[in-house]
Amino acid sequence: MAYETLTFDVDADGIALLTLNRPDALNSFTVTMARELEEVFTTDAMADEVRAVIVTGAGRAFCAGMDLSAEGNVFGLDESLHPTPEKLAEHLADPAKHPEYADGVRDTGGKVTLAIHALPKPVIAAVNGPAVGIGATMLCAMDARLASSKAKIGFVFGKLGIVPEACSSYFLPRVVGIPRALEWLYTAEILDPDQALDGGLVRSIHLPDELLPAAFELARKFTQNRSPVGTALVRQLITRNASARHPLEAHLTDSLAMFYASIGDGKEGVAAFLEKRNPEFTAKASEVPDVFLRSDLQR
Repeated sequence: MAYETLTFDVDADGIALLTLNRPDALNSFTVTMARELEEVFTTDAMADEVRAVIVTGAGRAFCAGMDLSAEGNVFGLDESLHPTPEKLAEHLADPAKHPEYADGVRDTGGKVTLAIHALPKPVIAAVNGPAVGIGATMLCAMDARLASSKAKIGFVFGKLGIVPEACSSYFLPRVVGIPRALEWLYTAEILDPDQALDGGLVRSIHLPDELLPAAFELARKFTQNRSPVGTALVRQLITRNASARHPLEAHLTDSLAMFYASIGDGKEGVAAFLEKRNPEFTAKASEVPDVFLRSDLQR
């Protein structure tokens, strides 16, 4: 599918490169970009030939935050509404109730990061330049973040009198810890790559020309000779069970995941290990078994 604000290309190894493509506007985030990102992660990236996704920006920026030049409410929200927690819960339980909440109340960045979270494949950020606001918070839902030496990352919401979005109140503390998350949000300072590395937000820093090659190398380490179903289950188990209320919940899902993995690609994996050869896994990410209780919220 052709997109207005993005490009999406898949190489022979199944590694997809998703590029935010508004370079003249420093890839600033718009309602259109939000919808297109959600579409990519719920459709294009779900294709079985895609094994992992790398996200980067065109030009000199990753994403300079929300495009604040839009008319009306720049976040695309309907200011005529008077939302309440109860009405929002009703909308989530039954979208036919308060359908105006889908676009008029729900945070666009949050719908993007929920789609990233639900993708059963690794997602790697290659932060090539400034990543501010939503450009920073969307990173938190990804599995690994590599930064260019020219990257700048800023959770600058305090300077605008607003709050962090894109589910970052969930993701950011899990990545860097509560004290660090609060400090970065309170101060709203722009972080250089070394500060982001020291805080645990990024895993490595690279020269600009070496950033994408390093991201592709990592993506191949994540996917080559790996079961797509096994990888998908690992991603789901870690991202969801990290916030489980009791280890028993992790035990139950681990048990089901191990059961189905062992009777699927696990048989080939064991055989390949015993025969001292590379495995030939055949299961598809679209065939990932459901191992979570129905009460688990998956929106």
